Amino acid sequence: MDFKRIFRGPIVYIVLAIAAVWIGTTLLTGSGFKEVSTQEGLDLLKGSTVESAKIVDGEQRVDLTLTKADGDNGKQVQFYYVAPRGTEVVAAINGADLKDFDDEVPQTNFFTQLIGILLPFLIIGVIFYFLLSRMQGGGNRVMQFGKSKAKLVGKEAPKVTFADVAGADEAIEELEEIKDFLKEPAKFLAVGARIPKGVLLYGPPGTGKTLLARATAGEAGVPFYTISGSDFVEMFVGVGASRVRDLFDQAKQNSPAIIFIDEIDAVGRHRGAGIGGGNDEREQTLNQLLVEMDGFDVKTNVILIAATNRPDVLDPALLRPGRFDRQIGVDSPDLQGRRQILEVHAKGKPMADGVDLEVLARKTPGFTGADLANVLNEAALLTARSNAQLIDNRALDEAVDRVMAGPQRRTRLMNDKEKLITAYHEGGHALAAASMRNTDPVTKVTILPRGRALGYTMVLPLEDKYSITRNELLDQLAYAMGGRVAEEIVFHDPTTGASNDIEKATAIARRMVTEYGMSTKVGSVKLGQAAGEPFLGRDMGYTRDFSDTMAETIDEEVRKLIEQAHDEAWQVLNTNRDTLDRLATALLEKETLDHAQLAEIFKDVEKLPERPLWLSSDSRPLSDRPPVKVPAKLPIDSGITEGGIESETPSTPKRAQRPRKTPGIATA
Repeated sequence: MDFKRIFRGPIVYIVLAIAAVWIGTTLLTGSGFKEVSTQEGLDLLKGSTVESAKIVDGEQRVDLTLTKADGDNGKQVQFYYVAPRGTEVVAAINGADLKDFDDEVPQTNFFTQLIGILLPFLIIGVIFYFLLSRMQGGGNRVMQFGKSKAKLVGKEAPKVTFADVAGADEAIEELEEIKDFLKEPAKFLAVGARIPKGVLLYGPPGTGKTLLARATAGEAGVPFYTISGSDFVEMFVGVGASRVRDLFDQAKQNSPAIIFIDEIDAVGRHRGAGIGGGNDEREQTLNQLLVEMDGFDVKTNVILIAATNRPDVLDPALLRPGRFDRQIGVDSPDLQGRRQILEVHAKGKPMADGVDLEVLARKTPGFTGADLANVLNEAALLTARSNAQLIDNRALDEAVDRVMAGPQRRTRLMNDKEKLITAYHEGGHALAAASMRNTDPVTKVTILPRGRALGYTMVLPLEDKYSITRNELLDQLAYAMGGRVAEEIVFHDPTTGASNDIEKATAIARRMVTEYGMSTKVGSVKLGQAAGEPFLGRDMGYTRDFSDTMAETIDEEVRKLIEQAHDEAWQVLNTNRDTLDRLATALLEKETLDHAQLAEIFKDVEKLPERPLWLSSDSRPLSDRPPVKVPAKLPIDSGITEGGIESETPSTPKRAQRPRKTPGIATA
């Protein structure tokens, strides 16, 4: 039991308050009489030790004063009686030899009555005071609801500079200008330049937006106030707007200064959306933020830096020039950026001689800065767990796998049949990818369970890509269906293991038809619009802006793309069936195959024939189309000949081919 937490909680204060009130009431109302039973009191009256008696009306109480102390009872005693015994009590008093007898009608004490009325309010007030002090972070801030909760980064705090940031050169260049303006404003004012009011950093999570803001503060050497967007809004009305005013007042008093609001979408979302309308507390906070950023006071030397993962949900008034003048995208780093980030996070970690961060950067396309930091941290943890002294390639490879697919499921034991099915399934993916002409190289195949997968095939690009061709998407569909096709060819009984592959393939095919304009029937038309409100599920809805006939056409085109991918995977797996068997056998023996081992197995793979040239959405027969004019020399061999194309119709393989008989494979 955590006694420290209990003693710091409100229970102790409540108990102490009640105890204090009880003690005070006891001292005020205490009479000093010892209470005895009714029979004992009557026995005393029959004796000769009672000096005086008093009957208190209404309370049915008798106070007795004795001539001498009676043992433990002392000199003053009292007893209570019930109404039926009232006659007996009066008779005992009349029969006793008393020097003094009196009766009393009690009068309510004004002070006692006042305490009885005020006591409940006093207890409630103490509890309320305590709760407010806890909410506001201390008793000295109980009523300061509207005060800003921003933290001022002092000079003693560890400084982060642009040298600590890697993989975001463009963002650093933009922020360098902000730093220069804060340090030397006269240089910019001399040519009529206006200080930017705000800088919005947007991008996926983990790309270093907060790190860039901290680096800007460290470089500028000015007061830096940091706060989260959710810190503005409380349960009390008007608190958010008051905190915005207080925050900017503090920054103006210490200008030039920087204000950093993390996750600004918590208060900066579209106005008029959701429940609450114009009186919504969040909207009042946003309105005050808009006024502070671009109000009547244009001489303030305060720059607002904000970060968000969702710039699409921000209010348009917040994004216009004059408020957020600079909108800097912070995306996932490229190959060079990943290598630089790895070098930054590798400082202070003992790396083995054979570790090449350039190779590691090539293995991690699409990783953010946070992912890369996590990779090196996981590698360090694995190294320490194995009692090693240096981080080697084995630890780095395992760390990449853990970040991408989760930890290995060592407790998930598969029987021989499931291992065989998984080996052929993953082998089908790998062989289909290796047999396509526009896919990235297969770098790793494993049948070890990891995360929610029984195995996985890693296909990584050799360089960063920012656009994907239609043939590359078709190749992705083909090797996504490779696992399912391998199960059909080998076992004639597909499993549920291909459900995620089918889901991904269907999503790619649908986007090719409805977004990328890669369907001859549908054409270059964007179909369907995302719907939803910022507070009612912006991404939960999908507005259908096409007819039922077009919906049927979309379904047909999606099915056609999936069927074509299935046929192509069927063709290459049948053509390279011997390679598929060798790959499955190697997976059963070694469980994991790396790039060099796969290259040896795939050295004699027969590639899929070139697909015919795709000519937009022109539905006319090829004979009626004008010839394709090409220059005399092309930078690459595109398969286009002067005056036309090589073939008119694709040679679609027939899925009715009889699969070859499965050879016997020994399973581990």
